[in-house]
Amino acid sequence: MSDVSNPAGRAETVTPHDSTNLSVPCRSIYVGVTGNITAVMADTGTAQLFSNVPVGILPIRATRINATGTTATNMVALS
Repeated sequence: MSDVSNPAGRAETVTPHDSTNLSVPCRSIYVGVTGNITAVMADTGTAQLFSNVPVGILPIRATRINATGTTATNMVALS
């Protein structure tokens, strides 16, 4: 969840890709259109599928959003 006392200072439009990482690891993803998200987790480096993510903030630390398995759109990485 986003912390109002420590808000994100950087935003990056997410273009899902199976090998290209975000410019910096994010601490959450804003989801504009609901769907599935396959995120490569920052701590483990493993891909994790999040199913049926609703519109709003997904509070995860990720280095990449994979194209494979991702159906959510209009995403913004916040860091």
